[in-house]
Amino acid sequence: MIVVVGAGAAGLIAAIAVAGARHDVSVLERTGEGGKKILISGGGRCNVLPSQPALERFVTDSASHLLRGMLRSWPIDRQRAFFENDLRVPLALEAETGKLFPVSNRARDIRDALVDRARALNVTFHFDTSLTALEPVERGWVVHTTHGPVSASRVILATGGLSVPATGSDGTGLALAESLGHRVNAVYPALTPLTTTPAVHASLSGVSLNVRVRARVGKKVTEATGGFLFTHRGYSGPSILDVSHVAARHREAMIRIQWTSATAPEWEQLLAGDGGPRAFVSTVVATRVPQRLAFQLMEEAGVPFERRAGELRRAERVALIDRLTSYPLPWTGDEGFKKAEVTGGGIALEEVDPHTLESRKHSGLFLCGEILDAFGPIGGHNFAWAWATGRLAGLGASR
Repeated sequence: MIVVVGAGAAGLIAAIAVAGARHDVSVLERTGEGGKKILISGGGRCNVLPSQPALERFVTDSASHLLRGMLRSWPIDRQRAFFENDLRVPLALEAETGKLFPVSNRARDIRDALVDRARALNVTFHFDTSLTALEPVERGWVVHTTHGPVSASRVILATGGLSVPATGSDGTGLALAESLGHRVNAVYPALTPLTTTPAVHASLSGVSLNVRVRARVGKKVTEATGGFLFTHRGYSGPSILDVSHVAARHREAMIRIQWTSATAPEWEQLLAGDGGPRAFVSTVVATRVPQRLAFQLMEEAGVPFERRAGELRRAERVALIDRLTSYPLPWTGDEGFKKAEVTGGGIALEEVDPHTLESRKHSGLFLCGEILDAFGPIGGHNFAWAWATGRLAGLGASR
């Protein structure tokens, strides 16, 4: 008997891979149905995959070549073929974002298709069952649960990390792996909104636009582009989420925003030429950024709302362009694991065999998914990691 602990994205794929190799498989899941992160992802639509890989944008404190090898074990095109041909869930490309969603736009269709495929392969599910301990024995493992012990020849840990605890992620797998002697790199919330106290931009809540973000710590700069959203408590949107791990790990990080694609020299021309010298500066700026934000930036730059382009003083122009192209975001914290989409850090990749994901500390123990030290950007990349490592662990356990 092979036991998979966790019925999330990685666990379901692992169970399917093991059962497909004609092994008896039991899945233990602490929630009542499993796959809860799948159900809430993409606003209930489930961003199953990116259309293209982005290996260079993954983050790990482990050796990066190990991460790349694990991702390449199941390329994006083959993952897509699995969902469309094996699970019979057609996917559609959202061209403007490069994301793949089920044609139905229903995350439940993805979760249910995975569970149905597993059951068709005779996988047994035990819901509302929590893992309490793992005990290595001479011929395998004793898996201690809230419903009693289970004997297993091999165990696949796919328990997830600490992100979105409402979905069942409580860090159990990380704690157990550490107790068994594995090195766990410091964990932190990733892909989480940022906050600011006091909420200096609360009046802009709901304003959104596409921006370029730079997060700097010392000489290292992390960049992201995409949607930005003002919230009542701070800032969100893909661009902010993609650099939030820098803020979560380094409270001294400086984050600057370029609100539009226009550079400083281009803004010089826009303010000098658009509409002529009689044009209001507010009108020129509001053609490129939302009006509420335009007024906020002008106020902070000390530019009167009635100022015309031809009357703009040099100090006002410099201050306004600086805020348009390199705005220092006044963040003070983040929303933590409660709203983080993934967990940064985790079990060091060096602790597993890169070809099977079997533990280098304990024979017959396999580790996959979010408990491993790696995460990618917004856009389906973290599901790609879960699918790839889940499959790799399942194949490894079935050998």
